[in-house]
Amino acid sequence: MTLEQKIGQFFFPAVFINDTEENIQATEALIRNHNIGGLTFFHSRASAATNYESKQKVIFNDDSYTKLKELIVRYQKCATTPLLMSIDAEWGLAMRIEKTPQYPYAITLGALPESEIDLVYEVGKQIGLDLKAAGIQYNLAPLADINNNPNNPVIGYRSFGENKEKVALFASAYLQGMSDAGILGCLKHFPGHGNTNVDSHLGLPILNENLDQLMQNELYPFIKGIENNVDSIMIGHLAVPELNDGKNTSATLSKNIIEKLLRNQLGFEGLVISDALNMKSVSDLYETKGELEWEAFNAGNDVLCFAEHVAEGIQAILKNATPERIEASFSRIMKCKEKVGILNGNNLFPDTNSNSIDFSISSALNSKIAENCLTQIITDSIPYRIQEASTTNSFAQLSIYNDGFATKVAQSINAPVFSITSETPINFISEIETYETLLISLFVPKAKPLHNFEIEDETLTYLSELLQTKDCVVYVFGNPYALQVIPNLALAKEFVMVYQDFEVFQEAAAQQLIQKLACKGKLPVSIKSL
Repeated sequence: MTLEQKIGQFFFPAVFINDTEENIQATEALIRNHNIGGLTFFHSRASAATNYESKQKVIFNDDSYTKLKELIVRYQKCATTPLLMSIDAEWGLAMRIEKTPQYPYAITLGALPESEIDLVYEVGKQIGLDLKAAGIQYNLAPLADINNNPNNPVIGYRSFGENKEKVALFASAYLQGMSDAGILGCLKHFPGHGNTNVDSHLGLPILNENLDQLMQNELYPFIKGIENNVDSIMIGHLAVPELNDGKNTSATLSKNIIEKLLRNQLGFEGLVISDALNMKSVSDLYETKGELEWEAFNAGNDVLCFAEHVAEGIQAILKNATPERIEASFSRIMKCKEKVGILNGNNLFPDTNSNSIDFSISSALNSKIAENCLTQIITDSIPYRIQEASTTNSFAQLSIYNDGFATKVAQSINAPVFSITSETPINFISEIETYETLLISLFVPKAKPLHNFEIEDETLTYLSELLQTKDCVVYVFGNPYALQVIPNLALAKEFVMVYQDFEVFQEAAAQQLIQKLACKGKLPVSIKSL
């Protein structure tokens, strides 16, 4: 390859599964003309990862998985150098593609006891196998971020929790599972996005810690990952003034953070990839096309993810970079391609013999996780016996936003079920007044904290009243950080955290209640209100 062709390998532009033929052909031209190194797949141009303000409506497509595989074949066939296909699949292909296997969020896995770490390994392995079948060799996951800010708008449920040792341990298990499936992994977002309160898709978060503080906490999972030879590390769009002479420079554009800290001080020799260069925290910094790509490369990134100005970026790097630096990054990228076998023609194409997906494997694994992660947070000194209350007609169920769990419980315990939905007003207050004991199942609508996780104010007010006036047994399905927005939750007689709304989680929770099974999980984050 010429030096210019080698520089092309640094570029991983975004591609969209549901896109126009015109845009697909433009990507093919990009591959042919610039010898780019890889692609990063997204659902569509309206998807959350690219449409931050949610102004465009995502149109779902039942054929997305089939289309993904077709596009991978098409793109690989027009590449002179095999492409490294990448995707964000933190909880599986379902993070980007509908009707594909979904595994629990990292925060759910973080509730597992450490004795069940093999389940985290299995999640990593199964995600890896799912990606391999689709023709993808590189998963931009998992997070090594530590949840130490409950108001974080973008990390939260994507992190394994607030305990640095557990985050490091579970991230390593996840990575090992993927590696054993033949898939490259990536720890993100260096030097740690957990203790921030700004979404880096929209603005620049600032970490005010000094190096000693970072070494004690945020950097710990990354250090352990480096010790375990993690394939790659993604640099986050966040500023650490203490490491940048007091300047609010994004880590993705900071030699101090990438070369001085990550490379020299921590000894990382693997692949360094930038977070998406279209994110608002960096995308508007430079007027000249290609300058952002050059600055990101100059700071120490090997791979420029979601680069929007490929041709201009290649020329800027060719003009400014030393041949030695170009060779170093090129060598790291080719080493990764060699590891997954694509330079020898292996694992290059998806399995096109069948477009059907066997969901039984993910379902069985998710069921095991559910059985081991349910967390009892509050229990009355005299354990509540709902069956006893039901025999005296003083017991009822209240389902909020989903009646699946209530329906399962009703098969064994006879009691009326009242339901709150987002479409209908609460019109049964007088009827529910006659019941002393309530089994409340709350399905938290959203995983992100914006607008109280989309739990309506009327619902929160009503819940607060019930918790103060009734004997309440509460099961919450969703992000545990949502607990902090429920007033008087500490007054519940029993409280169990279920985490996911999957069918198998609802079934596990129902059986735990009916059979009075012990809960094995532990809350992965601290909730001040409890």
